[in-house]
Amino acid sequence: MNSKKILGYISLSLILTFLIPCQGWTQALFPYEGEGGVKPGTHAPVIIHSFAAERGHYGYIWKIYLEAEDPDGDMLRIASVVDQPGVGRYPTDWVYLRKEYGNRLKGYIQWNTFSSRSSYLREWTPITLKVSVFDKAGNESNVIVFPFIFELGRGQYEPTPPWPFDQGDLSMLGYIHIHLVNPQEGYDRFPRRDFRR
Repeated sequence: MNSKKILGYISLSLILTFLIPCQGWTQALFPYEGEGGVKPGTHAPVIIHSFAAERGHYGYIWKIYLEAEDPDGDMLRIASVVDQPGVGRYPTDWVYLRKEYGNRLKGYIQWNTFSSRSSYLREWTPITLKVSVFDKAGNESNVIVFPFIFELGRGQYEPTPPWPFDQGDLSMLGYIHIHLVNPQEGYDRFPRRDFRR
């Protein structure tokens, strides 16, 4: 094999490595599945509507809108898992719900994407946020995948949430406390494993 062919293969590999996560193809080809099944005699929560912006600047206050219900009335907490190319999967962040949201919730979780662990993230940095709801029995709802790309100059952009999140009766359910890492700044990377339990 001559050097031009080798260089061509390397170039193609690099293009696919950076292009696929940006386009969200990996989420479509490999959807995230929750662990385990529903415990006998119980029902898992169900996220019935969701919405989040798909892009924003570094430091953007990202609101992830959720509507969920549980026939057992025992929804307990919301799991947020972030995957970032070059870093891997961050530890799961938990938002614990008030008792009044055990049966039904409609609101948003908020994440200030500015991080104390990174001075900045490069433009076009993609991340993927996976959100699910757990009940007291440990049952997990369907998992909703939100792709997000950091862009410069989008500081004033805030998309209007669609129905049913445009009714004005939304509560903030809690904050996401995940600190993103710029892999080029030399921080320790998190292991590529799931910290959900």
